[in-house]
Amino acid sequence: MTQLIDPTTKHAHGPFPRQRQDAPGATEDMRPLPDHGEYSYRGSGRLAGRKALVTGGDSGIGRAVAIAYAREGAQVAINYLPDEAEDAAETARWISDAGVEPLLLPGDLQDEAFCTSLVTTAEATLGGLDLLVLNAAHQQLRRGVTMMPTADLERVIRTNLLAPIYLARAAVPRLDPGSSIIVTTSIQAFDPSPGLLDYAMTKSALVTFTRALAEELGPSGIRVNAVAPGPIWTPLIPATGWPDHIPEFGEDTPLGRPGQPAELAGAYVYLASDDASYVSGAVLPVTGGRPL
Repeated sequence: MTQLIDPTTKHAHGPFPRQRQDAPGATEDMRPLPDHGEYSYRGSGRLAGRKALVTGGDSGIGRAVAIAYAREGAQVAINYLPDEAEDAAETARWISDAGVEPLLLPGDLQDEAFCTSLVTTAEATLGGLDLLVLNAAHQQLRRGVTMMPTADLERVIRTNLLAPIYLARAAVPRLDPGSSIIVTTSIQAFDPSPGLLDYAMTKSALVTFTRALAEELGPSGIRVNAVAPGPIWTPLIPATGWPDHIPEFGEDTPLGRPGQPAELAGAYVYLASDDASYVSGAVLPVTGGRPL
């Protein structure tokens, strides 16, 4: 008989130590360290032969997705900022451990030309492209709408919203029937925090992007879905600028704790796999019980 695992105690509870990092944040400086499924995720060939590009694949949810996809048999390319090279190297190590040659593609998604070249390079090097995971994002604590610098606002919009459009625009002509686009939105799209006003706005827009693009691409046999994480313990959190919030982070969920990146991997695998062949335009919540 399989032993049941209590989800309220499966992973670390707070209070977490107060901590703060400069954006984009680094995994090794986090306490406790996140779980990306390095020692727990077991693949079963569900994505064998697939070719995936994961943005923000160096750490957090992106790392968990990259590891899971590799263990499911996919070839995996990851994009990340040059400042995140150390985290990306660690992700690459785990992709290699799964018997897959990682493709590392550093660059800033705020640059429209880079987004186009990223897709082109990934497709050419992998020998095709059929999974596009639009996961990279930036957030920063805001003290009020009157204290939101234009440059900061533009960074959030360019990274979180314009880049997915640029990437999809470049990728769609290269995608065959059976391909999937998976977007990382957020519970912030449905239950926004005032201190994350601009971030929440972009995540809400990505819900609309997902649903509209699914309508457009459905007749071509291309599925488009989104995952809406709740409070997940990634480098984005200590780099947001709210050290006083860290100790109780995630405790307001019904499960009483933050989620770990590893707990997102199965959602992305499902949406990428043929098990989800009739799922498109969906937003899958992984929120610790907080409703959308």
